[in-house]
Amino acid sequence: MRVAENLNAALHGLLDDDPTAYVLGEDVLDPYGGAFKITKGLSARFPDRVITTPISEGALTGVAAGLALTGNTAVAEIMFGDFATLAFDQLCNFAAKSVSMYGSRLPLRMVVRCPTGGGRGYGPTHSQSLQKHFVGMPGLALYEMSPFHDNREVFAAMVDRGEPCLFFEDKILYTRPMGQADPLFAVRRDGELAVVDPVVPELAARPDCVIVAPGGTAHRALEAMRSLLMEEEISCRLLVPSRLYPLDVEALLPYLGEVVLVAEESTAGGTWGGEVAHLVHQRVWDRLRGPVRLVCSAASVIPTAAHLEREVLITGSAIHRAVREALRD
Repeated sequence: MRVAENLNAALHGLLDDDPTAYVLGEDVLDPYGGAFKITKGLSARFPDRVITTPISEGALTGVAAGLALTGNTAVAEIMFGDFATLAFDQLCNFAAKSVSMYGSRLPLRMVVRCPTGGGRGYGPTHSQSLQKHFVGMPGLALYEMSPFHDNREVFAAMVDRGEPCLFFEDKILYTRPMGQADPLFAVRRDGELAVVDPVVPELAARPDCVIVAPGGTAHRALEAMRSLLMEEEISCRLLVPSRLYPLDVEALLPYLGEVVLVAEESTAGGTWGGEVAHLVHQRVWDRLRGPVRLVCSAASVIPTAAHLEREVLITGSAIHRAVREALRD
């Protein structure tokens, strides 16, 4: 099963299981089924609970928050995650605050899906990874799709939190298969954390470097891990958390080594990786060989031309170089 199919099945399952659940967004009805076909088949099966909206991210997010505020479950699709900026007020000044500003905690079951990231040639305004701009907002949780996490489980976790969640879906993952990514590496799950180690037990037991990456960057981290292992006999472990914020750093600690690197597609400055580094430094500074390294995309708009886009976005080779530098220092 491909990631897009798994995500579509998760939405079908949510509407099947929860009669109060609604899906809304731009062009989500059949036969179109959304810009990336993730909502395909939903409106045919649940015509009263799949709602197409005008082109207004602020409005559709506000409606989703209102549905959730009145006891329903709402899943809103923002066609491109870049346009979450147009819903920032509804997300941060209404939905996130509504959980706690009325005197007692009020469950708000709301998920906002944000197709995100580059690699598709969509240009500067349709290719960004804006996760960092939502880190640290009380009452707002951040999750990211990965091929190592069943989306039905992830949606269940987001709904069970009872607070608004942003779900970032890197667009290049939609056509990738779920699960095992490379025969050189084995994937196992520990709660919301996916752990990817070399299949050779001796290498898995004592990795030279631990890479922490969200789901959309995981395949680039695996590309670097393969080249490091095959070309330089450097072993790495990859940690992919489903929930980015608030981060369960305690879940990471048993898997960390002396060298830790965080790879993400955002530009540098106030990033999720900086939050990971801060939390890791607080707890295991004495175990680290040096500071946690951060690898990001270049400080630039994202070009449309493929060869220029590759120069801006984080790549497997950039992660490879960063691991080598961290081990050399």
